[in-house]
Amino acid sequence: MSAADTARRGAVPSGPGVPQHLGVILDGNRRWARGRGLPPQETYRAGAAKVPEFLTWCERAGVPVVSLWALSTDNLRRSPREVLPLLDIIVTTLREMAAKHPWRLRTIGRLDLLPGAVASRLRAVEEATAEAPGLVANIAIAYDGRTDIVSAVRDVLALGPPAHCRIEVLQLLLAERLSTAGLPDPDLLIRTSGEMRTSGFLLWQLAQAELYFTTTPWPAIEESDLLSALATYRKRHRRYGT
Repeated sequence: MSAADTARRGAVPSGPGVPQHLGVILDGNRRWARGRGLPPQETYRAGAAKVPEFLTWCERAGVPVVSLWALSTDNLRRSPREVLPLLDIIVTTLREMAAKHPWRLRTIGRLDLLPGAVASRLRAVEEATAEAPGLVANIAIAYDGRTDIVSAVRDVLALGPPAHCRIEVLQLLLAERLSTAGLPDPDLLIRTSGEMRTSGFLLWQLAQAELYFTTTPWPAIEESDLLSALATYRKRHRRYGT
């Protein structure tokens, strides 16, 4: 059984202190570019090139599920001259990853907000890797945590009046309709570039996650940064209120 299969079944992977699910907010691309006098498009290429590297490091460390926040719904408000090339870079990167690695690539977020051709290409990558045996990678594009929850609530309400359900049952019904349904909740969240907030990423799913912030901007992140985060995680005592 692969590490990804283990995570899908909710079991603890074999490595001691290894997160079952790692969330990452890819922050600092534009700040990194400004410090080097680079245009946005070159910056995003550098950030995109780091994604398969990072997933390879995660795979080597035994992390079976990784969720990367690549683009928020707020980011879509930027100039089309910046957003459209970025979307093209994301699609190209995912296609290359699908061709080179045995990873299951999933896209989560409001694909309906993207140009139709972009959404179609993203769905094609997801379909092509649906049975891949390796690491599971959720790529959050046009994603917002509150919208994820609202969408799940809408789906639960469509089942009929839920007032008679116990709160635990309602929580389970909601979790089964979130974008990460079927996967364990993140144990650890890493945010790059020094910002110390979650910004609504996986808002429901991160309820019990450990948080790790690094000042390193995403395009400059190295395997040693990941290993430092995992070492810190192993030292924390997760009591879950007990």
